[in-house]
Amino acid sequence: GRAKVETQAPNGTAKVDTQRIDGKAVAEDVRAEVKLLSNQLKREHGVSPGLAVILVGGRKDSQSYVRNKKKAAAEVDFYTVDVTLEETASQAELLAEVEKLNNDPKVHAILVQLPLPKHIDEATILKAIKVEKDADGFSAMNIGNLCLKGGDPPLAVPCTPAGCIELIQRSGVEVAGKNAVVIGRSNIVGMPVSQLLQSMDATVTVCHSRTKDMVSFIREADIVVAAIGKANFVKGDWLKPGCVVIDVGINAIEDASKKLGHRLVGDVDFAAAQGIASWITPVPGGVGPMTIAMLLKNTLNLARHSVGIPRLPLRKNAKPEVKPAPQSQAAQLEATEAASGGSTGSVMALGEDVTVVLSGPPKLGSDVFQAAVAAGALREKVQQLSGKAAPPAVVLHAASPKGSAPVSLVTLGEQRQVLCTAETVAEAASALK
Repeated sequence: GRAKVETQAPNGTAKVDTQRIDGKAVAEDVRAEVKLLSNQLKREHGVSPGLAVILVGGRKDSQSYVRNKKKAAAEVDFYTVDVTLEETASQAELLAEVEKLNNDPKVHAILVQLPLPKHIDEATILKAIKVEKDADGFSAMNIGNLCLKGGDPPLAVPCTPAGCIELIQRSGVEVAGKNAVVIGRSNIVGMPVSQLLQSMDATVTVCHSRTKDMVSFIREADIVVAAIGKANFVKGDWLKPGCVVIDVGINAIEDASKKLGHRLVGDVDFAAAQGIASWITPVPGGVGPMTIAMLLKNTLNLARHSVGIPRLPLRKNAKPEVKPAPQSQAAQLEATEAASGGSTGSVMALGEDVTVVLSGPPKLGSDVFQAAVAAGALREKVQQLSGKAAPPAVVLHAASPKGSAPVSLVTLGEQRQVLCTAETVAEAASALK
């Protein structure tokens, strides 16, 4: 999933093995988890996550984006609604369609494809979407809850910033205590991603068009998120050796060797970053694939909210803070301790972040996906013992890596650790005391 590029760093800096973060592979993992939990939601609550997409007009790029979103939703077994209006549709007609979807119980997430025709006010349309169905996470309430420390979590998180965080976390990058620089302050990327990084205990600096001596800030950054929309804006010698680069930019530059006469590049000079950055997302194939994957995750979370189930959290602490379990779970733990002479003997610590890893046939049968669905009891037991508000994520491997057990519990901290292994999910569940 991740490629390593070994190259000589510029003079004066230590050589770094630059690893490429494969956004396509991570997005596939996210979609697989969403499909698993979507089917579980349907099985246990009779609810299929529903995504409605509204397209106004005939812009070719918007039509392409909508097709990709519909295809991705179909692949994870979502219920979908398509609303297509003519370019000449009035604002009142569009508002009426939004209201229909607001009142449709089978629709949990509404997305209006932007930009809209000039005679329609985008802000008015977006405000009309119920916050409980805000697929993009851009409503004032969701953004406010994202920024507030404590209190209610947002029902949905803006898709591209959420994708950036997923890429950082799934690459095992420690965020707490690090210096992060976000280049760009847009409502779509820069502002939300800076708040997410701050909530993960990074020290965040936001640079923008009026920032003086921007290079001096970038050179001190352990993590750089570039979202300024300028091709190859960040030079290799601006980067701190060993830093992590998340490149959100998608820019076309002329290239006569290409069939279309151009190629896509990011906001960071990818070639010049080799040997300096420790991790970097390519363009294309980095942040881009994550945006639709996170839209699917938002839709799932909104569907879970509709039946009173907690959303799947995005942010994880690099070093988890151990919090007391809710009263009911604490009482169960105390009862277990008493029965076992004062100790649970569990392989897990209270408050520990873990994931359930399922590997492929033959031990788990011919259908790995169905085996993952059958892991529900194991996930519930992990949730109970860890004191977490939600069950752990599941990672699926279609083929079992050589020497690995079919079922394992793995910590999500900086130093990943295998807590236990088993031949079946039932055996793993019984091993957790």
